[in-house]
Amino acid sequence: MENFSLKGKIALVTGASYGIGFAIATSLSEAGATIVFNDINQELVDKGLAAYAERNIKAHGYVCDVTNEEQVNSLIAQVAEEVGEVDILVNNAGIIKRIPMHEMSAAEFRQVIDIDLNGPFIMAKAVLPAMMRKRAGKIINICSMMSELGRETVSAYAAAKGGLKMLTRNIASEYGEYNIQCNGIGPGYIATPQTAPLREKQADGSAHPFDSFIIAKTPAARWGTPEDLAGPAVFLASEASNFVNGHVLYVDGGILAYIGKQPK
Repeated sequence: MENFSLKGKIALVTGASYGIGFAIATSLSEAGATIVFNDINQELVDKGLAAYAERNIKAHGYVCDVTNEEQVNSLIAQVAEEVGEVDILVNNAGIIKRIPMHEMSAAEFRQVIDIDLNGPFIMAKAVLPAMMRKRAGKIINICSMMSELGRETVSAYAAAKGGLKMLTRNIASEYGEYNIQCNGIGPGYIATPQTAPLREKQADGSAHPFDSFIIAKTPAARWGTPEDLAGPAVFLASEASNFVNGHVLYVDGGILAYIGKQPK
């Protein structure tokens, strides 16, 4: 369908050298978008450029710290000059620190909030003026099931992602009249290199306890893959979602809808 096409669009995906961001950027490219991405240092940018080249994707990579407003403003200006104005922003860059709350320092808490919540605010603020002028734009915030749920050791992450859900709704509320749509994607547990240790077999050949826990909590009875996020990302980046605004699309295999299996 033509309204799912991203031909002629420029998509900026933050922190997209690898993992979920890379998978989303790849899907946007396959739909026709020109890909721009950033990461925190040149080594990661180079890693990303090589990975895109392997997929025959001509991506444009930049070093930029999403928490630094001056760097972000310079990035958006440079991209506008060298590639074109951003039509689609995907706020993907983020971190998690798994530390019990009573053991977490205020500095560690602030770092997670700064990257996972302040970063998307700074990035969105930087692209909004051009989108307002063009009266068109898509902003996609990578939220989380922790936008809805709490869990041990992730107080800062849950606070940031809950805040990102509300930032998503507020951007939609404030800029919808400019034909700008801001939505979120809430991934479930995705099989990436970062989560690989949680899926490794134990010495006796049994499943990792966390792996068993996730399978039991997921109606789909499996971990998600980065590719599972491709369709939702293209939908929210395309004209097919022009009347979808302020929504978080949870791509979680049904976890949030499910109370879990009854113990035997």
